Amino acid sequence: MSSRQLQVDQLAVEVHSSRLELGQAAASAAAGHLREVVRRNGRARVVFACAPSQDEFLAALTAAPGIEWGRVTAFHMDEYVGLPASHAASFRSYLRRHVTARVALAAVHELAGDARVPADECRRYADLLRADPIDAVFLGIGENGHLAFNDPPVADFSDPVWVKAVELDDACRTQQVNDGCFPTFDAVPRMALTLTIPALMSARRLFAIVPGPRKARAVASALRGPVGHHCPASILRRQSHARLYLDLESARELN
Repeated sequence: MSSRQLQVDQLAVEVHSSRLELGQAAASAAAGHLREVVRRNGRARVVFACAPSQDEFLAALTAAPGIEWGRVTAFHMDEYVGLPASHAASFRSYLRRHVTARVALAAVHELAGDARVPADECRRYADLLRADPIDAVFLGIGENGHLAFNDPPVADFSDPVWVKAVELDDACRTQQVNDGCFPTFDAVPRMALTLTIPALMSARRLFAIVPGPRKARAVASALRGPVGHHCPASILRRQSHARLYLDLESARELN
């Protein structure tokens, strides 16, 4: 695999020649981390992003040798309000197809967007997350620079809660159509539950997997602009425990 390495503030960045090589490189590093955590602690707790940008990474990670998945507990970082787990576009459905159908985990904690009282579900999930350290977060960056569903209007780098209900902005809802998850803009739910920025940044290691041309502008804003809520992903530059994986298309505006 050929790659280019750079450092932006505290953030390590790798640029790979293709989407497939990006996914394989991130998976190799993530697998090594999981093997070491399980060897050292006897278990691991991880948070997954559930989006098409993660497809190649998750295929390589779940096929990696030597990971004791039976000692790994999984979470995911967001879910649409009101959408059942059976809906093909739900993130619980994605997690089941791309992770739990491939490996047998110790436990899977799903965030129920269709819970009767969303505020209670946010507190329940936050309690599960806070119970022990999170060893790894596997995340992407949205077209508007969001992390999970922390869009620019609702992102808070000092959020007092770990899980909250948010209204999705138009750029975020448009991305869901661009990703092929929904047929039209109006079909995309307006509300979601999401892990907040402090919850995500609390992990011992952050692996950001960001392929494709539609992410190029957000990547450039995150790495070349100021750190701020206008581009939530810019907070990654303050995380020495994070590594960002790009391909040539997502990195094309960095020059």
